[in-house]
Amino acid sequence: MTKILPIGVLLGVTAVWWLAASGSTIFPTPPEVLRGIAGLATDGTLLRHVAASLYRVTFGYGVAMLLALPLGILMGWYRTAFTAFNPLVQMLRPISPIAWIPLAILWFGVSDLSPMFLVFLASFFPMVLATTSGVQLVEREYLWAAQNFGITGFKLFTHVIIPGALPTIITGMRVGLGVAWLVVVAAEMVAINSGLGFLIIDSRNAGMRYDLVVAGMVMIGAIGLLLDLVMRRLEDLKEVRWRYARGR
Repeated sequence: MTKILPIGVLLGVTAVWWLAASGSTIFPTPPEVLRGIAGLATDGTLLRHVAASLYRVTFGYGVAMLLALPLGILMGWYRTAFTAFNPLVQMLRPISPIAWIPLAILWFGVSDLSPMFLVFLASFFPMVLATTSGVQLVEREYLWAAQNFGITGFKLFTHVIIPGALPTIITGMRVGLGVAWLVVVAAEMVAINSGLGFLIIDSRNAGMRYDLVVAGMVMIGAIGLLLDLVMRRLEDLKEVRWRYARGR
């Protein structure tokens, strides 16, 4: 039932789309979009644009994770670090990554570094906030129990604090990756000449190929779903399975 239900919803939405587009001379029907995807895949265009987008997301997201997780742990555990960094984080966090596009182009030009920088900004703050919150919300009982057994210092971090905060950290990583995928597509529409975002804009400008426009949108959604499914696999790690056991 859990597999049939989403398939049924998807088929229902596709049927509504097909009926709504059947009388339109501009908006494409599902078969037209599938033919567009097949054409892009056949000549290698689709693979090139997908690879470009994934490369930028991987790099920007990876750098953000390497910086955000340690900073979040420090802010969550040390009050001095939280007092020092939280105002800056809260001031920069509400600024949309899209608003940074002019500065990204000014600093890095029309190159891969511009969307990578925007992906970094988009994913950095959700991971910092989630990690900070996860560490701060570790149950005091766990810490007292560990200290009663003589566990302190670095061992306390690796055996109690990080495992206790890991479910919240993983949630922040999922949110950060979703926002990163959204932002890289937007950045590619204005700051680069490859990737799925560029494919959508280029298809519209090159003869109003709305079948390819929607094909690019479908690929963005499908890849976003796959990325989220991959991140959800982290919830099966034995270190965090205790948090999700009740809901499964």
